[in-house]
Amino acid sequence: MRLPLVTVLGECVADAFTVPAPVPGELSLRVLPGGGPANTAVALARLGTPARFLARLSDDVFGRLFRGHLEASGVDLTAAIHAPEPSTLAVAELDAQGRAAYSFHARGTADWQWTAEELAAADLASTACLHSGSLALVREPGGTVVEDFLARASATATISIDPNVRPLLVAPEVYRARLPRWCAIADVLRLSEDDLELLLPEHTIERACDTWHAAGVPLVVITRGERGAVASLNGVRTTVPTPSTDVVDTVGAGDSFTAGFLHHLGAKGLLGGRLTGLRVDDVFDACAFAARVAALTCGVVGPNPPWAGQLPQPSPAIGHGAG
Repeated sequence: MRLPLVTVLGECVADAFTVPAPVPGELSLRVLPGGGPANTAVALARLGTPARFLARLSDDVFGRLFRGHLEASGVDLTAAIHAPEPSTLAVAELDAQGRAAYSFHARGTADWQWTAEELAAADLASTACLHSGSLALVREPGGTVVEDFLARASATATISIDPNVRPLLVAPEVYRARLPRWCAIADVLRLSEDDLELLLPEHTIERACDTWHAAGVPLVVITRGERGAVASLNGVRTTVPTPSTDVVDTVGAGDSFTAGFLHHLGAKGLLGGRLTGLRVDDVFDACAFAARVAALTCGVVGPNPPWAGQLPQPSPAIGHGAG
């Protein structure tokens, strides 16, 4: 059975990690292809979901790296733009828990330069779900164009958004101002607990979910690292634990979670339209699958999501924890 097509719109970023330098006084970097939307597209394709990536990929050395990585993972790049601007670079430092802090080199780079004409050429006729978010949805001049594109696509496709807040590049107030519009467009809002603290400081998860439901989005999923995930479907909550894993780093884990979640919904025939047939048990099962995908991503260096054959078989669920 062929799974429904998921189209991902957003950036691809060169993630540079510091590594020991062979000569004292020098700095060595290991560069891996990353960027939240690109990671999600790769994870979807590796899981077996047809994944198309709408991106503006530079023809520089990093852009060639991106294309090779995406195509090797099975991502459809037929709609990707050959962009004249340079690629975006992010330099990551990892703390003792494997969490990354980034410095970005993103001024005037390819990912944020979307035009209405470029997106008007994108064919979404066969797309069951359109996923976007991260910096391409909020950085100008392209952010407003991307937002308008999502609004038009919502007439025929399930819309998934991951804000993936990057306060060093875009002030949290900008996300807060736009989030009500995104909730009115989206069917799924997936974000991390760190995002929640930046977007709605001092809000409990329950209060934040209710706020976003009131703005229009029916399904909110909040990942909490080693403490699992909380999902809210029109106010009905369910909690999913995180599988135990030896964490190397957490880079790309949230993106892999999103991909696993959408893949599972697609495999169950639940993507397309407004998710009106979705039940909280479906949400729990999709989150549990997504958590396994994310855990495997945490077990390797960088944003390197697993292939379908690497996934362990799930243990029987004790209870769904809905409330």
